[in-house]
Amino acid sequence: MATKSLFDWWTASNIGGEKSYRLKRPSSLDPLLARVGDAHHVLLGEASHGTHEYYTWRTAISKRLIQEKDFNFIAVEGDWPDCYRINRFIKGYEYQDKKAVDLLKGFDRWPTWMWANWEIVALIDWLKEYNTNLPANKKVGFYGLDVYSLWESMKALMDYLSKNDPHAARFAENAIKCFEPYGQDEHRYAKAQYSMEKSCKESVIKLLAEIRTKATVYNHDPEAALNTRQNAEIAVNAEKYYRNMVSMGINTWNLRDNHMMQTLNRLLKFHGAGAKAIVWEHNTHIGDARYTNMVKSGDINIGQLVREQKGEEDTALVGFGSYSGWVIAGDNWGSAMQRKMLPEAKPGSVEYLLHQESEENRLLIFNRDGESDRFSNKMPHRAIGVVYNPAYERHGNYVPSKLSSRYDAFIYLDKTKALHPLHVHPNEHKVPETYPFEY
Repeated sequence: MATKSLFDWWTASNIGGEKSYRLKRPSSLDPLLARVGDAHHVLLGEASHGTHEYYTWRTAISKRLIQEKDFNFIAVEGDWPDCYRINRFIKGYEYQDKKAVDLLKGFDRWPTWMWANWEIVALIDWLKEYNTNLPANKKVGFYGLDVYSLWESMKALMDYLSKNDPHAARFAENAIKCFEPYGQDEHRYAKAQYSMEKSCKESVIKLLAEIRTKATVYNHDPEAALNTRQNAEIAVNAEKYYRNMVSMGINTWNLRDNHMMQTLNRLLKFHGAGAKAIVWEHNTHIGDARYTNMVKSGDINIGQLVREQKGEEDTALVGFGSYSGWVIAGDNWGSAMQRKMLPEAKPGSVEYLLHQESEENRLLIFNRDGESDRFSNKMPHRAIGVVYNPAYERHGNYVPSKLSSRYDAFIYLDKTKALHPLHVHPNEHKVPETYPFEY
């Protein structure tokens, strides 16, 4: 890009050791693309699971990484079976009689709005169009990294194995029978661990062992073996996760993030040498846990693991944050989603400091050595989950963070809007043409 265009569209300044750029449109992301360089692993965060701009800016970044740097897939903080249907759709393998919105309505695990929203419809439609006419090994994928889908993965395994491997299907059937008394309720299974004579651990491990020996049996489809193996891995790890939910001795956060890292590694291996991955997860997962107070409780996360396993030179962690606006969240786990006001960030926080300097949206690029004067010490950094009460925000929604070490780059959005769940638009098959930056 010509120098004149760079000065027209973004302005850089050195403040406190980091470089700061105005953020207005996709071309404003040039410095971030330069920072990514030849890295194979780009992790994109969010400070909530219900903010419009976090989704649209991650979409803008992902599009450029795919178009300009040949990234192979997007992996998200979502369930494998649901996301795999999207993957099949955008690659033209299945569900071609449906629209993206139809498939996203199938995401029925609370909080449904995380993926059943119009921002994701726009991304999925773009990915499908981009993949058109590309050979199978060049089509961009979309996968879920999470561990929660025990029941859905077991059903997917049974459906597939009963048609393609009757012997292995018997292992799946035994595992399903073991879980049947709990009525597809992971909390009932967790609570029953103290009274049950034995858990379902053995049955899912036997199922996984059987499937691991059958990789060549499932090669009739480009991704059948991957899908079958992954659902079996989920059965094992989800059983362990739920069995330990009420235990004080096991860190289920670490079980979950280790599972997500294992899944990411499986996807990278599947896509071959030199594969490039884009990851979408909350800041608490993608921002290196070693530079937050998470380390005090022994928590790790996927951002830390990617840096440790792949190397910092081959990794770019991008955090997000905002000062005020609106967000989608619930009052309690499983409750109805609501559009909630996001109050002004508390004094002394990262978001407060950036707002006091300027109300412009900005991209910050940190030095690799993490020696940013302002952000090398721990400061409160906002983190909002799917359960959120603005009235109590200042007492529990901030994670002390060394920002310039936790992330390689940070996107600051001064005032943000709430995410748009699918029910927002009466004409559910029409995505607003103004996505992603003016809606």
